[in-house]
Amino acid sequence: MSAHTGGTRERTAELRALREQVRRGPSEKATEAQHAKGKLTGRERIDLLLDPGSFREVEQLRRHRAVGFGLEAKKPYTDGVITGWGTVEGRTVFVYAHDFRIFGGALGEAHATKIHKIMDMAIAAGAPLVSLNDGAGARIQEGVSALAGYGGIFQRNTKASGVIPQISVMLGPCAGGAAYSPALTDFVFMVRETSQMFITGPDVVKAVTGEEISQNGLGGADVHAETSGVCHFAYDDEETCLAEVRYLLSMLPQNNRENPPPVESSDPDDRSGQALYDLVPADGNRSYDMRAVIEELVDDGEYLEIHERWATNIIVALARLDGHVVGVVANQPASLAGVLDIEASEKAARFVQMCDAFNIPLVTLLDVPGFLPGVHQEHGGIIRHGAKLLYAYCNATVPRVSVILRKAYGGAYIVMDSQSIGADLTYAWPTNEIAVMGAEGAAGVIFRRQIAEAADPEAMRERMVKEYRAELMHPYYAAERGLVDDVIDPAETRNVLIRSLSMLRGKHAELPHRKHGNPPQ
Repeated sequence: MSAHTGGTRERTAELRALREQVRRGPSEKATEAQHAKGKLTGRERIDLLLDPGSFREVEQLRRHRAVGFGLEAKKPYTDGVITGWGTVEGRTVFVYAHDFRIFGGALGEAHATKIHKIMDMAIAAGAPLVSLNDGAGARIQEGVSALAGYGGIFQRNTKASGVIPQISVMLGPCAGGAAYSPALTDFVFMVRETSQMFITGPDVVKAVTGEEISQNGLGGADVHAETSGVCHFAYDDEETCLAEVRYLLSMLPQNNRENPPPVESSDPDDRSGQALYDLVPADGNRSYDMRAVIEELVDDGEYLEIHERWATNIIVALARLDGHVVGVVANQPASLAGVLDIEASEKAARFVQMCDAFNIPLVTLLDVPGFLPGVHQEHGGIIRHGAKLLYAYCNATVPRVSVILRKAYGGAYIVMDSQSIGADLTYAWPTNEIAVMGAEGAAGVIFRRQIAEAADPEAMRERMVKEYRAELMHPYYAAERGLVDDVIDPAETRNVLIRSLSMLRGKHAELPHRKHGNPPQ
C-alpha cells in the first residue's frame, strides 16, 4: 500500500477499497480456475453456510512474513485462509475456510496462527467450529514452521473435543498430516469428485507398493463414506453439503454445558403407531427395514442418519421426539440380520460418546441376533472393538431408554444398552425374545444327549426347542424378573418414549472423579 494521505474520510474510503479488493480475491483468473474445477471460493462457501450478512471476519489483512523461495515478493492478504464468526439460524458459529486461490490454500505460519486464534475464540465463546477445507497441505517454502502450525491445530482439536461441536467439511484435497485434524473432529462432510483425504497419495502408494489407483479411488468421498468410515456424510455438490451442515448444527447444542435447541412440534405426542404392527414381522427370521420403524416413531418422520453407508447393520441418527433432539441407535435387520460386528460396534460407540458429550438423550432400538461369528472377526479384535460400544454406553450419563422389538440374544443384548449396564428405562414389545441364544441353538446345547439318543432325533429336537421357548423365551420372562420395565403395545411406543424422556430430562448422574477413563482400543 502507498503512504496514507488525506483525512479520516479519505482513509476510510481507502480501507473500504482495500477490503473490497481482499474480498474479490487475488484475480478473476484465479476465481475462474476455481469454478472450472466445480468448486466454490472460500467466501462463497461461507455465504452458503452462514445466515446472510452475519459473517464477521477476523484478521482479514494478515500477511505472512516469510522470506526465501520468492515468498517475500508474494504477500497476499488473508494468507490463504478466511477466519471469523457468524450465525446459523441465529446462533453463533465460528468458521475458517481455506482459499485455494492463494498458495493453493497451503498452510504457513501466519495462516496457522489465524486458525489457532479462531479455534481459541470458539472454545472461549462456547460455540461450534466449522472448517471448510480446501488446502494443499503444508507450505513447503516455510519448512517446519508450517508443520508446527498443524501441531497447534491438532492440540486445539483435542482440547475442544467434547466441549464444542467440531465439523470438518472437505471441499478439496487433504493429504498427509493435514488429514488428522478432520479425524479429530466430531463430523466429516465430503463432496464427491472434488474432495479427497489420504495420508500418502497415489504416487507414493505406487512407488512403495506398486499399486496404481486414482485420487478418488484412494481417498474420495465414496471410499470414506462406505469403506473406511472416515466420512460421515457425502454429497454430490457443495450447495447440498453446506445446507446439510446447517441442518446438523440446528440439532446440536452450542457446547457441552447446554442442551440441543428444542422446537415446537406439530406431531402429536400421543400419535398412535398402528403401522408398526405390520412393519415388524413377529417371525424373528424375517427381515425388515428399521428405518421405517424410526420414521414411524420420530417427529414428522424426519431424522438425520449418520454414517449411512458404512457399517449398515446398525443405524445411528439424530431425530426429534416432541421437539426435543434424541440420538437413535438401532440394529438393522435388513443388513447382515442386524448383527454386531467390528465396524458396527465402532460406529455406534463413537455416536454414543458424541451424544453423551453434547447432552443428547439416547434411544436404543434392539433387534440383534448376537455378534458376528468368524475367524476374521475374532482375529480383527471383535472383543476389544465390541467393548468400545459397551464402554460408551456404561460411561454415558444422558437419559437412556431402550426398546426391544424382537430378538435380543447373548452378549449383544447386554451391550446394546440393557438395564444391567445402566439404561434408565427398558421396554419390550410382546414380540421380544430375550435369551442367551436362539431357541434352536440353546436346545441343541442343553438337550444334546436326549436328542442324540432319541428314536427320532429331529422330532425330539423340535419338541425341546418348543419347550425351551415356552419356558425361557416367552415375552414376559424378562419382565417377570425385572429385566425390562414394561412390555408395551408397539402402537404406543412413540408416546412411551416421549413421556419417559420428559421425566428423565432433569437426570443428573455423577461419574467417579478421574482425569479420564482408559477405553478399549
